[in-house]
Amino acid sequence: MQTVVIRNLTIGAGIPKICVPIVGVTKEEIVTAAQKIRESKADFTEWRADWFTKADDLQKVKEILTELRGILNEMPLLCTFRTKQEGGEKPIGLQDYTAFYESVVQTGLADLIDAELSAGEEAVRQLVAAAHANGVKVIASNHNFSHTPQKAEIIQKLCSMQELGADLLKIAVMPQSSADVLTLLSATEQMRRESAKRPVITMAMGAAGVISRICGETFGSAVTFAAVGKTSAPGQMQVEELAQILSSLHHCMG
Repeated sequence: MQTVVIRNLTIGAGIPKICVPIVGVTKEEIVTAAQKIRESKADFTEWRADWFTKADDLQKVKEILTELRGILNEMPLLCTFRTKQEGGEKPIGLQDYTAFYESVVQTGLADLIDAELSAGEEAVRQLVAAAHANGVKVIASNHNFSHTPQKAEIIQKLCSMQELGADLLKIAVMPQSSADVLTLLSATEQMRRESAKRPVITMAMGAAGVISRICGETFGSAVTFAAVGKTSAPGQMQVEELAQILSSLHHCMG
């Protein structure tokens, strides 16, 4: 499996990297969150643009990205517009969705974007091409807030993301039992062992799935998500606590 290098960060080797989302609704909240994340144990940050009240104004979006780039310095920045159907804050049409990301990658300010598999193969291919043409990496993603799909379906979706040219392959599911968490972990391990040519990111959300956020080094998830204050998804831990746990596990495994 190939690693992915973004600025000074290598994803896909060693301790899973920690991403902390920014979920502010105003410029002031976004800037304050970025400053706190920059001083935290986070490896990179995700700006959840769907939380921003002026996300439909692409000039305002560019202004926020400029601010974030200045604050974060060399910390990688992922820009995400999470759609309503996948747990985001706002509904958005496909045309506006692709236009948003095409505008973002052209600024050269974000290092990664997140393209949802549910947007369709054509849209994902289009976004991958636009991103790569501008030196930007792509996370292809799928989020299921109702249940955990069968193991074969999880692997199939991850393979589809890979075939569409994404640099990182992400799936988040909602477990209804501990058995569902095992399904996700087993799918992750099999994907890494048999099919993955690039890093995989998986997680089971909610309280039942917390274990999936800390055992990626064993099962094959290269990134985990944490919070500095406000969380963006159920089951997220605070970044300092998560970093300590990951480091301890890595030390014991070594």
